[in-house]
Amino acid sequence: MKQFLLDIPFEQQVLFAVFLFATIIQSIYYYFVFLRPARWKRKDENKNHEPLSVIICAKNEHENLKINLPKILSQKYEKFEVIVVNDCSEDDTEMLLGELEQKHRNLRHTTIEPDNKFFHGKKLAVTIGIKSAKYNQLVFTDADCYPVSENWLNEISKSYLDNKQIVLAYGGYEKGKGLLNKIIRFDTLFIGMQYLGFALCGRPYMGIGRNLSYLKQIFFSGTGFSKHYKLLSGDDDLFINENAYKDNTAIVLSKESFTKSKPQIKYRQWAKQKKRHLTTGKYYKFEDKFFIGLEQSSRLLFYITFAALLILKADIVLTFSIFGFRFITQLLIIKLNMNKMGEKGFWLLTPLFDILLPIIHFNFIISNKLNTRNNKWK
Repeated sequence: MKQFLLDIPFEQQVLFAVFLFATIIQSIYYYFVFLRPARWKRKDENKNHEPLSVIICAKNEHENLKINLPKILSQKYEKFEVIVVNDCSEDDTEMLLGELEQKHRNLRHTTIEPDNKFFHGKKLAVTIGIKSAKYNQLVFTDADCYPVSENWLNEISKSYLDNKQIVLAYGGYEKGKGLLNKIIRFDTLFIGMQYLGFALCGRPYMGIGRNLSYLKQIFFSGTGFSKHYKLLSGDDDLFINENAYKDNTAIVLSKESFTKSKPQIKYRQWAKQKKRHLTTGKYYKFEDKFFIGLEQSSRLLFYITFAALLILKADIVLTFSIFGFRFITQLLIIKLNMNKMGEKGFWLLTPLFDILLPIIHFNFIISNKLNTRNNKWK
């Protein structure tokens, strides 16, 4: 090995060193972080299920509520309520909720009336929902989401063991046609591998509002949303980033614990949604930003140095051996996570998305910095 290094130009030695370093960092993430969700198994479960409150914030969601709300109301759980916060809807949401309340005694709703003098985001609706909740265990989802099983609430509640206060779960998107659908679902899977994997490493840093649970007491014992109230996003990830730690957070990845949503069908719609979500990352704790950034930067270095070594016609066998090791590792662990989280249909596109998504996200971040105008949460 020493003789080999002496036989190649210095610039290639540097590239090989950086390439190998990036591969090692990437391998650490895949084997020690991203593999953990795929290996998740429930070791014990809470058999004393407490009553819980499901909170849904809805803004012009009549059609989604009509389809999805009955799936939540029909959950096989001993005692629960569903609270829908109708946030200034201009469609028939109010009428639908009134009709459903006549059929379901455990459904309640409250309405935020429009006020041209006062702009508010989703966090006001979430806060009103939390204050309206009768029970301590809160479960959050969105109007365009539905549980994949009638045992969804049971699976969430089982995870409240050993004084846990937060339960992180997975929310995927429906399989559809087209490349955008696959991009959205791969992006969602990878984000899930990341935040659930870090939580299993003892570093929970975010959750998703499509499928999230925490105790009412943790909201009121802390600062709630006050530190980031003016941001349009963050009712899920920033709240978890501030309040979650190793001993108070659990995750659940049983197949009956998932939710599904209809993905955006137009790139512009998805881009707008992603840009809003990406505004919160800079407010994460420094350590969380470091570990997330290290994965992204090591991935970027991996591909840049690989391309440079090919251009310089460096040792092809060694270059492709290192690349192949990371490639096989990635495909294997992505496949295991797809199986765990009920995803399919985009496995062979993993290498393409692995390169494409960081570029797309970078463009979204730049766009956010150039465009400082606020977008409504709906």
